[in-house]
Amino acid sequence: MVGEDSGDFRQRIRQSFERQAAMATIGAELTRVEHGMIEIELPFDVKLTQQHGMLHAGVISAALDSACGFAALSVIDPDASILTIEFKVNLMSPGRGERFLFRGEVTKPGTTIIVADGRGYAIGDGPAKLIASMTGTMMVIRGREGITG
Repeated sequence: MVGEDSGDFRQRIRQSFERQAAMATIGAELTRVEHGMIEIELPFDVKLTQQHGMLHAGVISAALDSACGFAALSVIDPDASILTIEFKVNLMSPGRGERFLFRGEVTKPGTTIIVADGRGYAIGDGPAKLIASMTGTMMVIRGREGITG
């Protein structure tokens, strides 16, 4: 049931994350899995920067989308899956740091549509710095061939 802990959601999230080639390509790691909340971390890599040496907005958006999507996946039935249908990203500060943390949290669970909010942080010397935020809308998918949790 949506919004309730299904017991094995952590294993489902980890297995699904392992199948996501985009996150592997950018070197992202799933570091925290809670009911309704996911954290993904990413080390700095010059291959992921834009022309000024900052983490590219597309990489930030992809990591936030995954964090929000997996947060949504954590609150649905094991026989369902999630697809993002809309998101808005605000880039607040340059993506400069040794590591980056992307946290997605379910804001409004639902049986068909789930809203999640994400925050991206640069980690280096000193306190973590907020670099981006996202609000995403996810659709719960059931019984569609080729789309599983």
